[in-house]
Amino acid sequence: MADPDDIEETLLGGPLRYTRKEVEALSDVPDEYARRIWQALGFPTPPDEEIAFTDGDVAALREIKDLLGTEMVDEDMVLQLARAVGQTMGRLASWLGDVWLQRLGELPADEPAAADLVTAALAATEELRPAFERLLLHGWRRQLTAAGMRAAATTAAAQSDPAAGVAHLAVGFADVVSFTRLSRRLDGDALAAFVERFEVTTAEIIAELGGRVIKTLGDEVLFVASEPRAAADIGLRIAERFNDDPDFPKVRVGLAYGEVIMRLGDVFGTSVNLAARLTAAAHPGTVLVDSGMSAALPGDAYDISSLRPRPLQGLGRVRLFLLRRPRTRT
Repeated sequence: MADPDDIEETLLGGPLRYTRKEVEALSDVPDEYARRIWQALGFPTPPDEEIAFTDGDVAALREIKDLLGTEMVDEDMVLQLARAVGQTMGRLASWLGDVWLQRLGELPADEPAAADLVTAALAATEELRPAFERLLLHGWRRQLTAAGMRAAATTAAAQSDPAAGVAHLAVGFADVVSFTRLSRRLDGDALAAFVERFEVTTAEIIAELGGRVIKTLGDEVLFVASEPRAAADIGLRIAERFNDDPDFPKVRVGLAYGEVIMRLGDVFGTSVNLAARLTAAAHPGTVLVDSGMSAALPGDAYDISSLRPRPLQGLGRVRLFLLRRPRTRT
């Protein structure tokens, strides 16, 4: 079986050499601030006498100290970014680990890798790590570029206030109908495959039609689009895709258009809450929109039917609109 020390040394790129106090002394980062950085990354602070850090940790803290010497970077900004890195990389690492072990577990029983999946995963990780790191950096650069272009476009159109993190966006939720009841009937592997299928399908549709996934919550996905028409097409396509699949439950979608607060990769505000409430009110396989979306969509491109106002939790009585493809004229 793989030794825990081997796992750490392989994946951290070197042996554990230092206690927390030694790392802080070598990097010249104050004790309290170093503690906050480790916690922001998602790790507990080890005891003073425990050897738990590598040369890479020293180098990382020195980089942070250098960053703090620049005019545009302060301690709060570094902690915010550390939290983002910890949460994002934590999920990515867990995801990669699950895929890795699943792939190795599919090997024939007589394969050497099947005898010790962890050891095999370590060997494969060390061999492929440079390529994955380059892919990670390239993906980050592409996403950073896309974020910069979105900010520039919305600012130029006078639709957002970058300093306040406010923009006018179309917000959508897509939700699997009766997921809780379904999940009780599925074993762990089947449930994981079900959720993955939903996430992959919705993510592909959202990306293809010009939207952006904000987050997934198992049976639900939250997305945004700068153009109401793009969000409408995404919502209709998602509902149609699962309506046409007899082996998958129907999906309902809610869309709202208006002012949204953007903060650390997430979105907040009345439009987000409204989209969530519309989703809960929608019938299986349908798309509901608010008055903002209805007014922003070209009337000849969609069939939009006004429904009776309905009380929505925390929002009072709201008029709903049913969004469909345009009717075929004969």
